[in-house]
Amino acid sequence: MKKIGLIYSFNTNKTSQVAKKILEYFDAKEIEEINAEEISEEKFKSFDNLILGCPTWFDGELPNYWDEFVPAIEEMDLKGKHIAIFGNGDQVGYPENFCDAVGLMAQILEKQGAAIVGFTSTSGYTFESSLARRNNEFCGLALDFENQAKLNKKRITAWCDKLKTEFNQAKN
Repeated sequence: MKKIGLIYSFNTNKTSQVAKKILEYFDAKEIEEINAEEISEEKFKSFDNLILGCPTWFDGELPNYWDEFVPAIEEMDLKGKHIAIFGNGDQVGYPENFCDAVGLMAQILEKQGAAIVGFTSTSGYTFESSLARRNNEFCGLALDFENQAKLNKKRITAWCDKLKTEFNQAKN
């Protein structure tokens, strides 16, 4: 498997917790963690496989650090890149835009030619709408620390299993 870039903000609490679990799952030789607040275009483009941490802020927005990097992404050719996205949201407090940042980021990346991997089922969640939902799946891993924290470990492990398979298939 080609090395995976795991990009998330090191200054976050919940997103960092998820990233640490992902790091534990993969062999250290398989993955490199990068602070999203310090990412360069060159570093981003150097990986064929990426995992991005995109928590939803406020009423369905990308965090500032991702929002500031979007113009650079919009100039990139991402054909051949396989990108998985995870994000945190609150399906009770913000049911109209649960994990929207995952969907927003997926749309931006797909416009540049990236293949989004790591889709997960919406089963077991209760929310009104989400930009991350495509039919009965999220276009990434949606987590809810506020209301379903006890399910996070199981969801992260299952998602990492799926990513290993999808990233391995992508190299062929």
